[in-house]
Amino acid sequence: MGESRGPFLRAFIPGSTSSDDTGRLNLDARGNRGSHSVGTKNRGHASRSWIKIDQDGNFEILELDKTTIMRHCSLPARDLRLLDPLFIYPSTILGREKAIVVSLVQIRCIITADEVILMNSLDGCVVQYYLELCKRLQTNKDQADDLPFEFRALELALELTCMSLDAQVKELGMEIYPVLDELASSISTLNLEHLRRLKGHLLALTQQVQKVHDEIEHLMDDDGDMAAMYLTEKKQRLDSSSDGYTQTNISSLDRVVSKSAPVSPVGSISGAQKLQRAFSSIVTSKHGSLISSSSNRENVEQLEMLLEAYFVVVDNTLSKLLSVRL
Repeated sequence: MGESRGPFLRAFIPGSTSSDDTGRLNLDARGNRGSHSVGTKNRGHASRSWIKIDQDGNFEILELDKTTIMRHCSLPARDLRLLDPLFIYPSTILGREKAIVVSLVQIRCIITADEVILMNSLDGCVVQYYLELCKRLQTNKDQADDLPFEFRALELALELTCMSLDAQVKELGMEIYPVLDELASSISTLNLEHLRRLKGHLLALTQQVQKVHDEIEHLMDDDGDMAAMYLTEKKQRLDSSSDGYTQTNISSLDRVVSKSAPVSPVGSISGAQKLQRAFSSIVTSKHGSLISSSSNRENVEQLEMLLEAYFVVVDNTLSKLLSVRL
């Protein structure tokens, strides 16, 4: 960790250059190595600086465009818009085929079964998430953990978001109550204007907390959405199923072709191709059915308990806000 922080910190200093910077990857839409300048455009899409964190807590700073991210994580363009700090979107947690898209107030990232990808930013919440995740992953690297990688990354995002919102509520309360006490003794234009600004802040904060509250509640009410977030299990199941079906398919095809007596070389090639296509069709159909049935039987209790813990925290924060009357 200590050796990795050097290039990370230098990446935030405008105009700084070093030999470490040459190690950064700047990939175009096809994944080829390109120039190292920030802000270059590939196929009409501007490259941005991203931080990629692996399962061991190691990180890389990459220059990638949206097309590369979309292809790598199998995500639609609309999901990447949720990660753009220039836009304001309600808090959202989405389970996709190969990734979990997290947009919780300031913490916005893509979580896969193997890595976390988030935009390189100086925002305090982003830096705190990045540093804390690396620290936890490196500390527990050799220790058994009940939670898969994707849930550990998601848990930290929920934890920091809930802590940040609760801290903002406490800070706002410390501002509001003295103003109310002062208005009780003397009403002035200055005090009323101050109270109006605080009320606007209170409403905005309430909406943020309410959306996080509703998003967690929505996930807990939908077993299908929770099952879609078991990325490690889906990947392991897919890999094992693919290996098993591939071996069975090859063995069966060899037996059938060896027993066939082709009339001519042309006929034998055509027959083998037809058999191969037929087996591929059967395997694809069975494989899809297996994944579908397994997903329906997915045990989501582990994720549900994790979400419930933070639902209680954010519900308590929301109750504090709703108790304030201006």
